[in-house]
Amino acid sequence: MALRVACIGGGPGGLFFSTLFKQTVPDAEVVLFERNQATDAFGFGVVFSDATLTRINEADPVVHDGLRDFGTHWDDIEVWLKGEHKSFSGNGMAAIYRKTLLQLMQERAAEAGVEMRFGQYVPDLSQLADFDVIVGADGANSSTREQLGESLGHTAEMATAKFIWFGTSHIFKGMTFLHRKSEFGNFAVHGYPISEGLSTFIVETDEETWRKAGLDEFDVSQPPGPSDLKTQRFLEKLFAEDIAGEPLVANSSRWANFRTRRTRSWHKGNVVLLGDAVHTAHFSVGSGTKMAMEDAITLVREIAAHQDNLETAFTNYETERQPQVAKIQNQARGGLSWWEHFGRYYDSFAPTQFTFHFFSRSIDIDKIRQRDAGFVDSVEEDWLSRHGHTPLETPLDAGSVRFGGRLLSLTQQDGRAVLTGAGGSIAVVTDPADASSSTALLLTAPDTEDGLTDAFDRLTSLAAAVVIQGGTPFTRILLSEEARLGHGLTSVIVDDRGPVSALTLVLSGRADAIATTEANNA
Repeated sequence: MALRVACIGGGPGGLFFSTLFKQTVPDAEVVLFERNQATDAFGFGVVFSDATLTRINEADPVVHDGLRDFGTHWDDIEVWLKGEHKSFSGNGMAAIYRKTLLQLMQERAAEAGVEMRFGQYVPDLSQLADFDVIVGADGANSSTREQLGESLGHTAEMATAKFIWFGTSHIFKGMTFLHRKSEFGNFAVHGYPISEGLSTFIVETDEETWRKAGLDEFDVSQPPGPSDLKTQRFLEKLFAEDIAGEPLVANSSRWANFRTRRTRSWHKGNVVLLGDAVHTAHFSVGSGTKMAMEDAITLVREIAAHQDNLETAFTNYETERQPQVAKIQNQARGGLSWWEHFGRYYDSFAPTQFTFHFFSRSIDIDKIRQRDAGFVDSVEEDWLSRHGHTPLETPLDAGSVRFGGRLLSLTQQDGRAVLTGAGGSIAVVTDPADASSSTALLLTAPDTEDGLTDAFDRLTSLAAAVVIQGGTPFTRILLSEEARLGHGLTSVIVDDRGPVSALTLVLSGRADAIATTEANNA
């Protein structure tokens, strides 16, 4: 008896799954339910990295052909701020208008024999009781997931930054990050071309700036459709020079906070979820659509191979995909954190260091050099012109001690911790009450971000330096930046990962110096 499969959600993930399954199991009945009409499309561009498209293209050429015929491609990423434009090459990426991609995927699904029912909402899964498999691909606010209940272990972590999606008739050359400081605070844009006549224009800011600018008046609780026109006019004026006076284009454009979604179990009974319904990663990594489509590839393979044992199919699907998704989400957390603090970085760094800080948030200097050696040369030359020494050989003052470089050691002498380096040493204390201009304060970073507030409270301006150990590389950096950029303290991160990591941390301004541990120096 032929398998009956229902897919709820007609975005790229749902369409890709439905098409692939019908192609893989031709005798199956595949029905796609989408609450919106076929011509409805919220949002603007969909971005794919060249390096991540191989598996999708091998499964079905619809994205490859769409990008080739209707998309835009670029190699450089640019950062614009304070009147300067900085470029980083070696980043092959392509984008396509979401509405165009959906049309192409709908045509592909129809050719494969998928029955598509647009304008049909499924408020109750019991309506699909006669289907053997139900796939929930209905996005971050998935009704399917909600109906399955708390047993899935779903969580949503809300970011502090505010964002809003527009388009613009100004055509960027490629991925472009714009930064403007208004009288209310900092605003930043992710802009990139998606067709011959349109670019995506995503704006981010912090909540305090958002409120000061009076952009908190729009009622975001109303159904999708109306856009925040006050914000549109404000941003058109603020970024007028960057978009050559071109207008912004609205499409259900309203402010929101990004939510990182994680789910322990992706299935229950004969219902299984994919894409944003079970996991999200900040759009700065451009992986949402890709992850949903890769979910679909694995899910199709496993159901097709285990049609008589769906539990095995779904378990295999989760076993393969969950670690891959977790890796992307962990990478995206650093990017999301950057956007939560970009106003601080704008105020603290000159354009060249700001740009390196941005691009090194998830990759080290050697990987950046492999893509664009000229960019790294310019960053190192900028440091040399400002300090007169290469980064790790630049002298560092800590109280009355001047170290001859930025590579230090955290050692034990006579039972006490000491920070040593070329030129001298300084005693290390662990209690902020004991800190003074002749001692360094040793702090342990928390294992998660939840503990950062308490760690921040232990910072004191009395210490000659702050030495940060433990935790994770991510929490050590956040504590170090709070010390350096928030309190004006000399910050030393304990990091035993070697000279490449040390150079990246110092050159980016995430730390003043790096200390290795005594065991590492033995």
